[in-house]
Amino acid sequence: MSNNAPIRLKTIAEFHEYRGLPKPEHPLVSVVDLRKIEHKPDDVDRNFVFDFYSVSIKKVKDIRYKYGQQDYDFDEGVMFFMAPNQVFGIALGAHATWMRGRLLLIHPDFLWNTPLAEKMRQYEYFDYSVNEALFLSEKEEAIVENILQQIQQEYHSSIDKFSQQIIVSQIETLLNYGERFYQRQFVTRQKNSHQILEKLENWLADYFESKEAMENGLPTVQSISEALHVTPNYLSSLLKVLTGLSTQQHIHEKLIEKAKEKLSVTDLSISEIAYYLGFEHPQSFSKLFKTKTQQSPLEFRKSFN
Repeated sequence: MSNNAPIRLKTIAEFHEYRGLPKPEHPLVSVVDLRKIEHKPDDVDRNFVFDFYSVSIKKVKDIRYKYGQQDYDFDEGVMFFMAPNQVFGIALGAHATWMRGRLLLIHPDFLWNTPLAEKMRQYEYFDYSVNEALFLSEKEEAIVENILQQIQQEYHSSIDKFSQQIIVSQIETLLNYGERFYQRQFVTRQKNSHQILEKLENWLADYFESKEAMENGLPTVQSISEALHVTPNYLSSLLKVLTGLSTQQHIHEKLIEKAKEKLSVTDLSISEIAYYLGFEHPQSFSKLFKTKTQQSPLEFRKSFN
């Protein structure tokens, strides 16, 4: 196998074996103490892929990580959410020390035929990148730790017909708290959040002011996310909390603003404005403009005469 090839772990039992842990008590769900994990020398700069969900809460000492475009230490508890088939890397410093941490592993088969199986898709943070981790206060960290302990205690007990339902309920509670904590983080980490919003506004203004739209077409959520170095779901979630609008709605707002400017202060035809803004077909521009303003582009222009 190539040194750069990701290590794929298909089952929770394989994870336990790879990390030098005892066999899992339950084949489809496990809570692991991160201090007991065996880290191998070749873990550094090595990628991994799991065929199961993982939710981790970590606290380390004497290490700094890159979070977005800024450096943060891990004085607070940090949570990561990973979905099956996501590629991720190990990024531990030479003198990294685990102070504490837990890892919840959930195989999709454990959720089969439960309402949570379908609901998992609604938790957008499973698609966030590692640099968009969730920072927890001590109170929030205690809530997460308590739920993980309850899950562990439940599968420690004798398995009966209620076990799966109880554990699934506890997992759902944990994920709902994750959603709440992310909403809080978008607001409390205002500097970072508002910097992203400001960068978005500037990027859109530059895109429509230059000839990029004419040459490359309408901006996409993906292209904007890549330019801002964030994942599409994270950007959209953050914007909804800060402004009430999704990334796509921000694109439309800026597009309509620029269209109104061109319609009111230039003699460009409707087709020319449409192409300038990145539309392939003028009819698509006219339809969107009327949907957003209740007027056709021509009606809007006439109102200035």
